[in-house]
Amino acid sequence: MQIEGTVEEIIFRNDANGYTVFILDFKSTPVVCVGKLINANIGENLSLEGEYVNNAKYGYQFAFTSYEIVLPTTLAGIEKYLASGLIKGVGPVTARNIVNHFKEQTFDIIEMSPSSLAEVRNISIKKALEIGEKFKELKKLQNTVMFLQKYNITTNMSLKIYDIYGDKTVDIVKNNPYRLVEDVQGIGFLTADKIAQTIGIPHNSEYRVRAGILHTLNSAVEKTGNTFLPKVMLLAQASKLLELDHVANEELFASALDSLTLDKTLLVMWQEEYEIVMPSKYYFYESSVAQKLALLNCSQITRKQDVEEAIKHFEEKFAIQFHEEQKNAITTAINSGVSVITGGPGTGKTTIVKCIIEILRQNDQRFMLLAPTGRASKRLADSTGEEAKTIHRALEIANGELSSSSRFVYNENNPFKTDCVIVDEVSMVDVSVMSHLCKALPRDCKLILVGDKDQLPSVGAGNVLDDIIKSGLINLSMLTKIYRQSDNSLIITNAHLINAGKMPFIDNSSKDFFFEEHEDLESIKNSIVQMVTKRLPKFTGLESSQIQVLAPLKAGVCGIDNLNRALQEALNPPAIAKVDLIVGESVFRTGDKVMQTANNYGLVWKKKVGFIEEEGEGVFNGDIGFIELIDYQTGEVVVMFEDGRRCLYPRTEVSQLSLAYAITIHKSQGSEFDVVIIPSIGGPNMILTRNLIYTGVTRAKKMVVLVGQQQSLKRMVSNNYTVQRFTLLKKLLIEADKKIRLLYE
Repeated sequence: MQIEGTVEEIIFRNDANGYTVFILDFKSTPVVCVGKLINANIGENLSLEGEYVNNAKYGYQFAFTSYEIVLPTTLAGIEKYLASGLIKGVGPVTARNIVNHFKEQTFDIIEMSPSSLAEVRNISIKKALEIGEKFKELKKLQNTVMFLQKYNITTNMSLKIYDIYGDKTVDIVKNNPYRLVEDVQGIGFLTADKIAQTIGIPHNSEYRVRAGILHTLNSAVEKTGNTFLPKVMLLAQASKLLELDHVANEELFASALDSLTLDKTLLVMWQEEYEIVMPSKYYFYESSVAQKLALLNCSQITRKQDVEEAIKHFEEKFAIQFHEEQKNAITTAINSGVSVITGGPGTGKTTIVKCIIEILRQNDQRFMLLAPTGRASKRLADSTGEEAKTIHRALEIANGELSSSSRFVYNENNPFKTDCVIVDEVSMVDVSVMSHLCKALPRDCKLILVGDKDQLPSVGAGNVLDDIIKSGLINLSMLTKIYRQSDNSLIITNAHLINAGKMPFIDNSSKDFFFEEHEDLESIKNSIVQMVTKRLPKFTGLESSQIQVLAPLKAGVCGIDNLNRALQEALNPPAIAKVDLIVGESVFRTGDKVMQTANNYGLVWKKKVGFIEEEGEGVFNGDIGFIELIDYQTGEVVVMFEDGRRCLYPRTEVSQLSLAYAITIHKSQGSEFDVVIIPSIGGPNMILTRNLIYTGVTRAKKMVVLVGQQQSLKRMVSNNYTVQRFTLLKKLLIEADKKIRLLYE
């Protein structure tokens, strides 16, 4: 059956998929309606098609399967619609004035003759035309999103698609839905393929094969960190996805690959004895890093400085005694264009950095301290007593819509004003970030890279630190001797044992390293929840928010998804004063601990520093904070991040957040937490590796607690498997070095 009426009240809204519970005024009778809407706006007139159902909990409701937005016909309805906030710049007073002037012709005037609105008091010609444009845009948006929702594309994703294609969206999707794979982040091949099948695009369409190849390569970049794939491997994987034999359809696959190379989306080249396929932007990332590192590395060959006296002065000043390997690291860094200092926890990396800073200052040289994440930069600042910034913040995001090459204020045309850049936690820097950083370095600048080569590689694509070390061209200082180790402390000792493939001490006799044995997964999960909520806060005196669960896996009983649900229920249960917002499969609640899961250069934040309020743009993958406010009507969320930045998330961006009571060990890179709890469980050998558990343990500042099975811990410690990443930086760096050395000779 069909009913028509006005939206009077919104009871519930899932902003991710549009599912809404609202009250409709149907012939002066309030009717509870449930179904999916594009936008939920009080005052809108809707025509709904569906049926009445008797919900055991909520009583009779009208469950609709389709709907149309119907412009109201009564004067009161027209006024209410205009005053609802749908059209920016039209509030209750302006709406009343417009309706009083144009009566039933209001919508025709707005759409067909918007300049006539200037006849109304306080509406200029400019504002009149703006109202007309916004009204037309709203109609196009609503029609487009309704079209996309027929293909099960969520409201949020529909809005994102519309932002890219505008009023051409419907034509583009009807003609070639596979364009979505190339142009819209978050739309995968399977979604586009379902649309294409519905529309009737052939299985062996070149559009489809092109999209399949691109999706396969992008998945290799995003999921496993490769910057290229061997052509044979790429075609084999794409064939499996497409269910088309690339050998039997050789011309079809060749044509699709040719089109991707002709429009410069991909590059095909020979790498030694086989062909590789690479996204163009990743070739330029790796190439630009290689060229800049080679240039910096050669630029200071003849400049050697004796720093022995400066090191002695530092030792006397701070009452310490450097080991020979530490002195060599300091001397090498000061006398190199580019250098790497690597070592595990407690090997003195921070003390070396402090000494380098002292020497730079004595020589009147400017320096910058950088790190990949907010947590890492704060730790660097605290340990050195100097200002430290994230790489993104140092580069400064430029205002306006810019291409990725000109996204930052500091670049090759406007380099940093500094003599030396020191980057900590460099193992987690991906090639994209490294490329932007290298572009901003002056030609005569020193670059000192500090990190732990045995930690997990970056979450993003590339293998920057490993490729630089393996090139053999950059001066490397390897720190092996442990200096920082307090009495009865096992975190550092056990971290080094794990890194050496030996079982850690787990007799629970220390003050900071514990193992609690549980066999079944439910017991492990329940014990972790008890530890976070009661046992460890009581034992340590810390707040639950200072305790971080780091899990090896996302799925399963002890994966982060399930642990987050259990910890949210225990730490932040539903309450009348708290607002819930459902986004996909997650429920966000006021007070929740959350993490940003993607780099977003456009989100605006504000931060109070004393009496001054700073404002900037950019929230980045791995930033952790707490939800301060959820606007139930708009779906907007306010997050206060740990460094004091307060950020308003529009409803279209909330899906970039995830609950962070538990996070993966991969996502913890570059961070440090007071207390870390790690479930010790079974799982895939290619994931549960030695460097995974090593990275997890080294994230703890005061305490590590492992919960689970000793046998699983033994398997991880003995599993030295590392996933091979296909990257080109090492080769490009060697080639660039040869060319530049010829110039210097």
